[in-house]
Amino acid sequence: MEKINMWQIEEELFSRGIRQICGVDEAGRGPLAGPVCAAAVILPPYLEIPGLNDSKKLTDKRRRELVPIIQEQAIAYGIAFASHEEIDSMNILQATFLAMERAIQQLEGKAEFALIDGNREKDFGLPVRTVVKGDSLSANIAAASILAKVTRDDLMETLSQEYPGYGFKIHKGYGTKAHYEALRELGPSPVHRMTFLKKFYGDK
Repeated sequence: MEKINMWQIEEELFSRGIRQICGVDEAGRGPLAGPVCAAAVILPPYLEIPGLNDSKKLTDKRRRELVPIIQEQAIAYGIAFASHEEIDSMNILQATFLAMERAIQQLEGKAEFALIDGNREKDFGLPVRTVVKGDSLSANIAAASILAKVTRDDLMETLSQEYPGYGFKIHKGYGTKAHYEALRELGPSPVHRMTFLKKFYGDK
């Protein structure tokens, strides 16, 4: 299989003299519980990190091996959340943008340009380009996807201890059969997104 050049999107920006490019991605838009997490990462141009790819294509073990490498070698990175309360109050898209904005702010102005995974963009105070499937095409977005995924997974494991019985450690809040069965038995926890459960509880 042909190896994808993970710097192809950045290369066009490099040619225009833009060097400090941050990749931005999120984890946890779809779950029924917990926050959404976003990360922003600026890697040195053409940095080679073996195995860097879309976090969903990597094993949990491999993602966790890559996290310290990304954090040590990045020019800057930020990781932030938007809570389940914020998701319920403003909707998941706006809460995702809020988490992304918080992550970008942690870069302390070092980013000249942002590459955002997906096809929805927002004014983050710097030039932005959206990239569909960006976590498979851009090294910076791929790095961000790994940091966001591992950080959120770790938080859901902590919440699994605080709210036992829901299986957060296993499904990370996604709507699995076991998760819905727990909701029927236990009702929602304090960290469930009630706007995501309106139909479920409305059918009762």
